[in-house]
Amino acid sequence: MHIEVESGSELFGSFPDDVDRHYALTLGLDSLDGRHAHLYEALVLTLRDRLVANWRETQARYKRSKEKQVAYLSMEFLVGRSLHNAIHALGLDAEVQSALTRYACQLEEVESEELDAGLGNGGLGRLAACFLDSCASLDLPVTGYGIRYEYGMFRQELREGHQVEVPDRWLRRGNPWEFRMLERARCIHFGGRSETYQDEHGKQRYRWVETHDVIAVPYDMPVPGYRNSTVNTLRLWRAEATNDFDLNEFNAGSYTDAVEARTHAEQITMVLYPNDQSEAGKELRLKQQYFLASASLQDVLARWIEVHGEQFSSFADGNCLQLNDTHPTIAIPELMRLLMDEHRLGWDEAWSITRKSFAYTNHTLLPEALEQWPVELLRKLLPRLLEIIFEINSRFLATVAQRWPSDLARLQKMSIVREGYNPTIRMAYLGIVGSFSVNGVAALHTKLLCEGLFRDFFELSPEKFNNKTNGVTPRRWLAFCNPDLAELIDSSLRPRNGVGDDQQIEKSAYPWLRKLTQLQRLANKAGDSKVVEQFRTIKKSNKQRLVKFVQERCAVTFDAEQLFDVQVKRIHEYKRQLLNILHVIHRYDRILRGDTDGLAGRCVLIAGKAAPGYVMAKRIIKLINSVAAVVNQDERAWEWLRVAFLADYNVSAMEVICPGADLSEQISTAGKEASGTGNMKFMMNGALTIGTLDGANIEMLEAVGKENFFLFGHTADEIRRRTEYNPDDIIAADEDLRRVVDLIESGLFNPKEPGIFDEIVASIRSPGDLWNTAGDFRSYVEAQKRVDALWSDSEQWHRCGLLNTAASGLFSSDRTIGEYGRDIWFSRHDGTKPQDAIEQQEARAG
Repeated sequence: MHIEVESGSELFGSFPDDVDRHYALTLGLDSLDGRHAHLYEALVLTLRDRLVANWRETQARYKRSKEKQVAYLSMEFLVGRSLHNAIHALGLDAEVQSALTRYACQLEEVESEELDAGLGNGGLGRLAACFLDSCASLDLPVTGYGIRYEYGMFRQELREGHQVEVPDRWLRRGNPWEFRMLERARCIHFGGRSETYQDEHGKQRYRWVETHDVIAVPYDMPVPGYRNSTVNTLRLWRAEATNDFDLNEFNAGSYTDAVEARTHAEQITMVLYPNDQSEAGKELRLKQQYFLASASLQDVLARWIEVHGEQFSSFADGNCLQLNDTHPTIAIPELMRLLMDEHRLGWDEAWSITRKSFAYTNHTLLPEALEQWPVELLRKLLPRLLEIIFEINSRFLATVAQRWPSDLARLQKMSIVREGYNPTIRMAYLGIVGSFSVNGVAALHTKLLCEGLFRDFFELSPEKFNNKTNGVTPRRWLAFCNPDLAELIDSSLRPRNGVGDDQQIEKSAYPWLRKLTQLQRLANKAGDSKVVEQFRTIKKSNKQRLVKFVQERCAVTFDAEQLFDVQVKRIHEYKRQLLNILHVIHRYDRILRGDTDGLAGRCVLIAGKAAPGYVMAKRIIKLINSVAAVVNQDERAWEWLRVAFLADYNVSAMEVICPGADLSEQISTAGKEASGTGNMKFMMNGALTIGTLDGANIEMLEAVGKENFFLFGHTADEIRRRTEYNPDDIIAADEDLRRVVDLIESGLFNPKEPGIFDEIVASIRSPGDLWNTAGDFRSYVEAQKRVDALWSDSEQWHRCGLLNTAASGLFSSDRTIGEYGRDIWFSRHDGTKPQDAIEQQEARAG
């Protein structure tokens, strides 16, 4: 039975009255209780009521219009806190503050009660969250599918400078934003075996039997668009056992055995990215990926069947399944299984539907990040899917052989199955073969995919490949985290007479948030000394807020008059936090020698988590903290240098950090970073970038101009073409680098832990160093000198910062999602429909 519910304001009283009602009646609290945690929950419930009314109407509207639906499958959705985003999206800022005055409370005090959702780790997850925000703001029918991790990644603590991982209990207070949708639960199979049988028409069919099953229960979170009444859905799956416990085992006294099934089931969604250094870790990670894929596809098919029944011929016209990186590519054989085994389609029809439905986004150029699953592990966990993968590969290689007869080397290179003593399945190749679209996330990244990593596939199917440079949502990463700058932008862009194009876009606080390219007009204000001074004042205020934050979190006192030099991102050798700290040591060495001419006072902030099993990354964290301890205790350095490592970096921390940064460190080895999104957030907030020609840095440099960007380092082509690399010769020829290496080797930073940094020094000296650390050191130091020189001219520095903000409009996720919608989800990048691209491939192969 369908229940009709009123929508709109008729459902609600005044906002303050509804907060009081939830506080007193839903939560059962005395209005004088005064605890901010309870007030936070009452506020969320009041906002949620209003979101639900719009949510229901949005879903009904999508259904009535029969619009194509997009399912966005991602292992991560790093949404951060949701409270302020909902307030701003609904335009209820004044109403919320009015409600809070009854409790003598400020919004900031209540916001601090919300824990960051532990649903992601870094850029991949934050990008997915930005994309969902833009999809709702652009009124696109997109549903996010992910996993409801019980403990998230981990909470990072520092003990004597070492990273220590402890559980991130982000759900310890529950999650008032979510709805448990038990009626939409799905059954997920593992193990067992595959068998054949004949159906009632005498056709040979397959079924997966003797399986160990887990229940996937969805928890839905609303995703509001910016002041447009659209509310989309983020559906997160939690693993539960088919039965809570074995009563017979319990009555027999085997209490542990009685709950074993429940424990094994719940492990699947316990932690994001379990350490896969062990076989058990690999197995759990594959279980997570299949759990997400199967539950989400079953859900998509169920929605389709509710409207169309068992008619799938137009399924690809009504659905696009977007794979966010390689993790969910197991969804391709799973859709084949569901269509063939559960819904009785033949191979050809199922395969035609599958490869017209999937689109694959690649986010990495690192071969080790392109997952390969051992055939034996798949045979153990997913035997039916392994059969399907083998068949996909066999048919695909026949197509390759038609195109390149007798080219056995190419067949071997392009095979989804990597043969050998321990054969593996190349999941990225599966993603390419089973999708109609393959996109990179920055111009250079896509170029390198087509010319290098996936060259053979590009030569076979060039029409599949396209670029979609990443972006970030300006609602969170400008309007929310930097409201004073948003006000300055608004006052600078609005015509003085109150009429013009701005007024035609939308009646909202900041119409340019929906069309961020309007920031280009801000460049006209760069010559206005009054505007530049306002910009400098706002930056100073944001820096003072960051000073307080660093003091509270790191016990290090930054000076807001000094340059704030920031690198915050996942710790990885290719991101080169090591190069950053080598430059810090170099500056410290100059200070000790009295060589401070031209040296600007600088506060260096570094933050990020290392994967639990990534020994070198964790050792780099230790080096950073050891250097910071020495520098910060040395009074001789205080005027020139201070260093802090911020533990447990997350979205909420970035909301304080990026408005206060002066210099953004985007110093990855050229050709290794796919795109980057932190670089865009800093640029949007008026920081200048020091960086290599890597990822989206290239497009940022083109947008803002080389005079407003500190470029250094070898290019990707130069690194790729080099025939030999001898860091020892580089170190010997560069006195500054030699002194830095000598200081590390001397034990200055580790007197109580001798030898702890030997592996780091060995990596710098290694001719096999993939990250070109020594090779880029001199260029990096020279670029940092240019930073010091420009910082000495405060007006010019902040004029350049204002120009960076003005040039950042291209990097809105609204632009990115608009391109996904236009070129992939609802058409094709070359103007053809997805099925036409498939037909082109088949024609060439024939």
